[in-house]
Amino acid sequence: MNINQAAGDKFIKLVEVMKRLRAPEGCPWDREQDLLSLRRYIIEEAYELIEAIENNNRDNICEECGDLMLQVVFVSCMAEELGEFDICAVLDHLTEKLIRRHPHVFGDTEVNDSEDVLKNWEQIKVVERQKKKEDTSLLAGVPRGIPGLLRAYRIQERAGKVGFDWPKGDPSPVLAKVDEELSELKENINNEAGKEYIEEELGDLLFAVANLSRHLKADPEITLHKACAKFTERFRLVEKEVLESGKPWSEFSLDELDGFWEKAKKPAGVAPAGNR
Repeated sequence: MNINQAAGDKFIKLVEVMKRLRAPEGCPWDREQDLLSLRRYIIEEAYELIEAIENNNRDNICEECGDLMLQVVFVSCMAEELGEFDICAVLDHLTEKLIRRHPHVFGDTEVNDSEDVLKNWEQIKVVERQKKKEDTSLLAGVPRGIPGLLRAYRIQERAGKVGFDWPKGDPSPVLAKVDEELSELKENINNEAGKEYIEEELGDLLFAVANLSRHLKADPEITLHKACAKFTERFRLVEKEVLESGKPWSEFSLDELDGFWEKAKKPAGVAPAGNR
């Protein structure tokens, strides 16, 4: 048995197991689920896979790949029960899409680099939407449900592909835009503007920071996750200092807690001033 046949047999078994769980004599919890109830699990499993990748835990990556795959099979089985589509249709759509969007591999299109590949990809998507009479905007394919920083990154990326962007290789104008948005936010705060105006300026600042991340070739979501992980590690060391003191948090001044924080920063190297 070759590897392709083995993988096919195992995938068929997975689908059969899922159908058994959804059957009348199957699992009560699995039978109670619907497409809407699975939304949170799809998101959670995707993030758990990302975390496993970031931790470079190969066994965990393998397991989380399976958990995420389960959600696709789960959705497909539900759709089949409703007479809408099945897992074969999902696989057919995916295979056809991969072939259609890679004409430089499966056709005669020539490309020079990955940037050409991405440009072709977006052009092909526009044609696909035109045929389906869907929204043909370059921004139409950016999901509203993804994290805000990532959505900002993708929107700016799409706009940049048609030249609506700051010049590449020079982050100074993007930094100037961040400074501009920060100044406008400060002005609204100092003038005690209404909450809606402050939120609008704060949103503009975050959008500009996401754009700066893109120009620095740093994914804003991953960058922020790393910052969260660093803060968490250091704060746990602060917690340890407080616990070992035997005193409650309320008895510590901010300066004392800040001293614990500075101590927590030292094992990983003292960061530049203000980096916290």
